[in-house]
Amino acid sequence: MLDTNTRLGASHKELIGILEAAPDLRDGPHLDAVLKILAERRTMDLSDLPTVDQARLIAARTQALLPSVDHLAHRMAAATDRQLIVKFGIDPTAADVHVGHAVPMIVASRFQRMGHRVVFIVGDITAKIGDPTGRVADRPPLTDDDIRRNLTSYRDQVTPFFDFDHADFRFNSEWLAQFSLPQFIGILERLPLSVSLQREDFRNRLDAGSGLSMAELVYSVVMSLDSVEINADIEIGGLDQLLNMQMCRRVMENHGQDPEIILATGLIEGTDGSGAKMSKSKGNYVGLAFEPKDMFGKLMSAADRLLPDYLAALTELLDPEIALLQEMLQDKQIHPMWVKILLASDVTGAIHGPEAGEASRSGFKAQFSRKRFSDATDILSIEADHHGSVTVAELFVDIARLVPSIGQVRRIARDGGLKLVIESGAAQQESVTLNDSEVKATVSDLAAAYASNMDQPQVRCFLKCGRALIELC
Repeated sequence: MLDTNTRLGASHKELIGILEAAPDLRDGPHLDAVLKILAERRTMDLSDLPTVDQARLIAARTQALLPSVDHLAHRMAAATDRQLIVKFGIDPTAADVHVGHAVPMIVASRFQRMGHRVVFIVGDITAKIGDPTGRVADRPPLTDDDIRRNLTSYRDQVTPFFDFDHADFRFNSEWLAQFSLPQFIGILERLPLSVSLQREDFRNRLDAGSGLSMAELVYSVVMSLDSVEINADIEIGGLDQLLNMQMCRRVMENHGQDPEIILATGLIEGTDGSGAKMSKSKGNYVGLAFEPKDMFGKLMSAADRLLPDYLAALTELLDPEIALLQEMLQDKQIHPMWVKILLASDVTGAIHGPEAGEASRSGFKAQFSRKRFSDATDILSIEADHHGSVTVAELFVDIARLVPSIGQVRRIARDGGLKLVIESGAAQQESVTLNDSEVKATVSDLAAAYASNMDQPQVRCFLKCGRALIELC
């Protein structure tokens, strides 16, 4: 239980009081009050928390903490006359950073607010090797132009999570580009090959006859030199980085340094609820560079079962507060839609500012809460004549790019969420639920099947797949 004499403890007491009052979180003063508290927490000074509570607050958002929470608390307590060095690194292998990458950054920001120094390292050298973790085959290396292009907006995308006046933003080329071959050989000769070959992903690739380059084999060693360079006390990364971070501990020990404490955060699942992790290639991600309304809408489209994990990973809600929200959902005191509005408003506001979060919420309500789609703005219009041979599923996935996969369109159709909505100038609306087989129907087939409904004066036609909406014109 947090001490209410601390800033976070007082904030927790206030938020629990709002939730226990059975609030209406759809809009209005209750939602505004909760969002105000969460916004204040993102910049809240946490230095008044006892170190044990600080360590527990950090541990609550990690899936693995090595060696232990007690080690973390001890190191934090011992750092009375200096800041701990907290390392977070990311390789610029793509131009977009998504909210899955933000999970460890949010943890890092908590360390910053506890008074410690975060060093954000962009791996412009390690990106040339490519992290082999989880890969089934080697990949073409990135060129300098690829990396430079991907780096263009990285700092802007991560700035909402850090105060770079009190944090370092560095490139590992600063030290790795100067590293000599004799130095590197000296490091490798103290590391048994068995350490790398014990990795299951490496063994699987070798067993399958897939390529495994020597560069990939030493990726984690090269990454470890970042920890050595800054003499990291703590490293934060996704759970998929656990083996790489363990190598960092070993290399630091070989250099006579105290090995860093490892904090591995869970991998966030994609918005489609299929079980796959969030990934740009799967289309189930929320990019930090998304426009506010797109970010809000994508979070609103997330599967209901993902709400507890998303709230824990992407907001400053504490575990007891999330547990209370879940209890209220189970007792039907609140609707899942209300909690999604809270989530989407908070995350969008954190990235783009409170005004953008509020505007996105208002725009979303205007589009999806009104009875007539004709009254809404910003609906994607597609000319039916130009896409007559395209199937309904392909229209949403390949043309509009509003749904990540054809499989998801089928799932939505099976649940009754695929609809043809026809609105006339006489303020009438007719909604036709399309069946599973009509997912494969072409736009021309659909127009022919429902010509009597659609071929009327002043008619506007919409296709709705879950929350994705297209106007056929």
